[in-house]
Amino acid sequence: MRAVCVLGTGLIGGSLMRAAARAGREVWGTAASEATAVAAVADGFDVTTDTDAALARAAEADALVVVAVPLTALEPLLQRIDAVAPTCRLTDAVSVKVAVADAVAQFAPRTRYVGGHPMAGTAQSGWAAGDPDLFDEAAWVVAADDGLDLDVWRDVAELAWDCRANVVPAAVDEHDAAVARISHLPHLMAAVLASVGAGEQGDDLALALSAGSFADGTRVAGTRPELTLAMCEGNRAALLTAVDEALGRFGVMRGALASTGGLAATVNAGHEARMRWASTREPLHVPVDLGADDVFAELRELGRRGDVVEAWKH
Repeated sequence: MRAVCVLGTGLIGGSLMRAAARAGREVWGTAASEATAVAAVADGFDVTTDTDAALARAAEADALVVVAVPLTALEPLLQRIDAVAPTCRLTDAVSVKVAVADAVAQFAPRTRYVGGHPMAGTAQSGWAAGDPDLFDEAAWVVAADDGLDLDVWRDVAELAWDCRANVVPAAVDEHDAAVARISHLPHLMAAVLASVGAGEQGDDLALALSAGSFADGTRVAGTRPELTLAMCEGNRAALLTAVDEALGRFGVMRGALASTGGLAATVNAGHEARMRWASTREPLHVPVDLGADDVFAELRELGRRGDVVEAWKH
């Protein structure tokens, strides 16, 4: 199994290190702070604050380098990659893909880059929040744009499998449009819902009465604000489209409520969509021939159907 170097050991990077180590891979990583590195070492992991040393080791071992830092921290890290391991196998776990692909093309253009995004997380953050089971049965997006390095594509998919995730191929722009609707918009909706629920300062009656629906609807509002801002602002164009659609639906709902008092159209559409979501929880697992001439087109279509890559055809 290919060794893995994880740059960034917060919730996602720390969980990835744990899952990769559990699968039997050699794995090491870097932390932004000495305190995080010390905590990781105390837990038995090879983590340092010396990014250049970690990257030099990755270059020597031909390891897969995984960038697991917020989008706002990406540029200087890519510059170090270009300086120390310019032709490395590279993927990432950042929540947007177009912006990362553009940054890689600008700051680390010689790397063999295939984007990735494990669709997993909690409202917690930091090394201590890491969990090797975080990715179990989660969707792990692997970029499927034409012209990518198939050898590295295989590396990224096999890492996802070792983390017990489901591999979902997608074009980077289609990924960003999708996550704007099902991840980034929910973060903003949760922020609005939490603010409306809290009401005026000093009047906590509504919060005292809140139960499951409020807790579930606002869970991700507990995420560190800087992380939410990085992913949402980093996907601005796609998120604006999703926000416009949501506002349109709110407008229709408000108009119906004000004129007739009826909310059936909104509630029924939401119920139908939720049932449709539930039906996607058991995707079709499909083997893929990486030797096919149109392999990336096949992969993108597979992802659009909501299916996942199960294995390679031999």
